[in-house]
Parts: sequence; structure tokens; C-alpha cells
Amino acid sequence: MMEELLPESVVAVESYGDDGAEGAILYPEELALLTRAVEKRRREFTTVRACARRAMEKLGVPPGPVLPGERGAPQWPQGVIGSMTHCEGYSAAALARATDLASLGMDAEPHLALPEGVLDAVALPTEVGRLDRLGAENPTVHWDRLLFSAKESVYKAWFPLTRKWLDFSEADIDIVQGPASGGTALSGRFRAQLLVPGPLVDGERVGAFDGRWTVQRGLLATVVTVPLL
Repeated sequence: MMEELLPESVVAVESYGDDGAEGAILYPEELALLTRAVEKRRREFTTVRACARRAMEKLGVPPGPVLPGERGAPQWPQGVIGSMTHCEGYSAAALARATDLASLGMDAEPHLALPEGVLDAVALPTEVGRLDRLGAENPTVHWDRLLFSAKESVYKAWFPLTRKWLDFSEADIDIVQGPASGGTALSGRFRAQLLVPGPLVDGERVGAFDGRWTVQRGLLATVVTVPLL
């Protein structure tokens, strides 16, 4: 699912269910983070790191621990950028060389409506208007959850470049629906217009992030890639 959304320079590994946790080995530094974790958290933590380790191998990077850094952002090996995500029944990790991309972010969510009140907390009035239009055009997609996921991916791509918080209200996202891509999958693109000064990439200010999305297998996924300039 993720590989369909990412450029060829990115390697992605995903796992459905908890299969990825079977036989996976955590490093002592990672185990130390789970001393008080419940079983569900332990399995999610283990599965997504198993995906990350396999992605390192695909990229030609020696596997190592993936520890949370500032604001929980994963710390990757020198010269590598990446992102991880997990939700009920799904985990994924994607990595690239820092010489190929400036940053990337991805998110996966169950294809369900957001809980009551969440959309009001994360969406701008302009975004709500666009969601209403998209919902009228295609009511089979939970556009509110897709917007939330896109904002998560935007933040994951933003933070490694700026080391700053980005509020939900500081990016205005315009979602574009694309044609169905085989079977029951739906896909499209989105653009996030940054409403605060954007990051510097190769000395140039970036004012917007571009992303892609898909809905399939009861899940929705979004990715943002920030190219080098």
C-alpha cells in the first residue's frame, strides 16, 4: 500500500496484523522503553520496528535500534530519513537516503469516521468546506479521517526539517480525488499550504508540501515527500 504512494528512492516495508512481531528481536535500549507498556503497545512497538529493520536492510543500512528523540520523532542512522506508522492491524516503515529526499512523513488510519468533535479541533473552515464538497461527490470515503491523516503526515515531514511544533491550524490542506487504481482502491493527491514560514531546504524556503493518499483494505494511508531543491 505504501510503496504505491512513494517515489522509487524510498523503500517501504509493511505488515498486516501482528505477524511482524513474531520472532522479532528488540534491542536493549528499545526494551527499556517498554517496562510499563501493555501488551497491545508492546506488539505495535515491536512490529513497526521489525518493519523499520527490514527497510534498513533493503536500503543497505546496518540494522540498529530505533529510539524516539525530540517530541517522539524516530532517530534514524546518519544519512537516512524515514517515517513509521501503525494503527489497528497495520504497521509500516519507509526509509530513504538523505541524498535523495529532504524529508518524508506517512500515516495510516482505519477507514472510519473521526470520533465526534475531532474534526472541529483539527480542521480549518476552508478545509471543512472542501470536505463537504468531496463528501457530496463521493460519500464512500471518510474524508474527515483522510484530512486528519494528511495533517499527521505533514507534521512528520515538517518536524525533522524545523525541530518545531506545527499546529493543525498552521497547514491548509486541499485534497484532490483521483481515479480508482485497481480493485476497490481509491487514491489521489493533496497539497498542504503552510500558513507559517516553511522550512529551508537547500537554502530555499518551502511554502507547501505535496502528498498522496489511498484507501484500500479497510485502511487509508497518506504520505508526504519533500524533495531536495
